[in-house]
Amino acid sequence: MKRRDILKGLTLLPLASGLVSKAASIGETTPTRPVAPARDLFKELGVTPVINASVTMTFLSGSLMLPEVLEAINSTSHDFANMYEVQDKIGAKIAEMLQVESAMVTSGAACAILLSTAAAITGTDPEKIKLLPNLPGPRPEVIMQKTHRYLFDQAVTTTGAKIIEVEGAEEMEKAINEKTVMALFFNAAEKSSISHSDFVAVAKKHNIPTLLDAAADVPPVENLFKFQKIGFDLVTFSGGKMIRGPQSAGLLFGRKDLITAARLNHSPNEAPIGRPMKVNKEEMFGMYAALKAYLERDHKKEWEDWIQRTKTIGSQLESLPSVKTELSVDPGPANAFPSLNVTWDQSKIKIKPKEVVKALKDGTPSIVANGRDEHLTIGVVLLRPDQVDVVAGRVKSILQQAT
Repeated sequence: MKRRDILKGLTLLPLASGLVSKAASIGETTPTRPVAPARDLFKELGVTPVINASVTMTFLSGSLMLPEVLEAINSTSHDFANMYEVQDKIGAKIAEMLQVESAMVTSGAACAILLSTAAAITGTDPEKIKLLPNLPGPRPEVIMQKTHRYLFDQAVTTTGAKIIEVEGAEEMEKAINEKTVMALFFNAAEKSSISHSDFVAVAKKHNIPTLLDAAADVPPVENLFKFQKIGFDLVTFSGGKMIRGPQSAGLLFGRKDLITAARLNHSPNEAPIGRPMKVNKEEMFGMYAALKAYLERDHKKEWEDWIQRTKTIGSQLESLPSVKTELSVDPGPANAFPSLNVTWDQSKIKIKPKEVVKALKDGTPSIVANGRDEHLTIGVVLLRPDQVDVVAGRVKSILQQAT
């Protein structure tokens, strides 16, 4: 079933009526050059605006929010609302769009990992929620594959849980005991000793909830539906990456009982472990608008637009002697989109790719790209349309000066 068919007939939230218009073309779904503001806070505070010719990274403020998202944020900022109702209504619509039992907006995917772990530990028990992370008795245990350990699994141990590393389905099954509360699968791990389906099968056999972290794993849009169909109880995606919602928002969706428990561990409840990770109403409306726009987008046309950007930049750079460009598509699952690799004869153009990266970063405007010993990589998916020629021109100028 097509995503457009899934969304057909959906109505907007009563509180957000009329906020989001369907994006009919790439021009409407790609961040465009903003109207010059009356007050330039970048200049006023001495903050350097950056052109992101790389990938979505939190330290670079994620991605640029779509016009629909900004409209949703601005139009809901003038009135108060009951936050329980906002989360109820928005969660229900997100669940409907993603065809799951329940959903909620979190403060990013890392928060979703913490809330999922908390939910698995406490359920709806108010005393356990109050005591977390200092529950009496043995520490709860969360199973992960050894090759899936990563920086963000600190969100698991923040709840007081202990991570148990396993290799292979047989070892996973042996590791499950009365202290096991959850099993976490990091979708972007380079290697897996257990497949998605086997991981879910072992956990379900022992009635252990499963969480899949797929923070940066769209595109393709189908990934928003793929993993709950495999059988994962909970799935999380970042909101501020390629879905282009608020950078500080994320999605957590899946089993209703677990989402209910996760919400009890979160703001606006006072004062569970997730209280410091509150999400305001504007971000919730913005996340709803971003997801709706993302599902309605013409993804084929957007992809073609990205490819055209690589051609535009490539044609300008290949006018220089010895410069060659090549389209590169990351296999994913994270950051699975096209970029442009640039190489040149370094005996003729006497500069290394990493030196080009530094020159781009230190120049005006500041541009963030990536470079290895053998090539420069230019990301195109996060550029505003007016920045494509700017990036091409700056790279060309740096290479020319090194000739």
